[in-house]
Amino acid sequence: MNLSPHRMNKQCAACRAQATGKLVSFLVLVFVLLSHHLASAQQPEMMVRMAEIEIAPADLEKYKAILAEEATASVKREPGVIAIFPMYQKENPALVRILEIYASKAAYEQHLKTPHFQKYKTTTLNMVKSLKLVEMGLIDAVSMPLLFRKLTEEK
Repeated sequence: MNLSPHRMNKQCAACRAQATGKLVSFLVLVFVLLSHHLASAQQPEMMVRMAEIEIAPADLEKYKAILAEEATASVKREPGVIAIFPMYQKENPALVRILEIYASKAAYEQHLKTPHFQKYKTTTLNMVKSLKLVEMGLIDAVSMPLLFRKLTEEK
């Protein structure tokens, strides 16, 4: 097949236009991916920690009632409080653990100033035998929203 110079120029122009279109598409994709990465990198990092608390056995029931009230108020009233999940060791109920998840360090700092947290802190101060706050790192933050979604789905 013998192509005339005019026909070859038309095919080259079509190839160049197609290559330019693909290059533009590629550059748009790179820009979108970089923008997404930069936007997610600029969002504040979630703050997660485990509070390890030992309660005086004589105060345990009163402490649990005050803690339940505080945890509920925090999650309902504070948008930056993702979860405050209190639990206890079955073998020793006086050993309480609280999983705390905040949208950011700023959300945590705001939480400390709320009236419901201040009430919890002052009314339980003499009930607490020991307190250790353990900062946690996230291994799989991507699947965390799925956990909470599952809790609210209809069965």
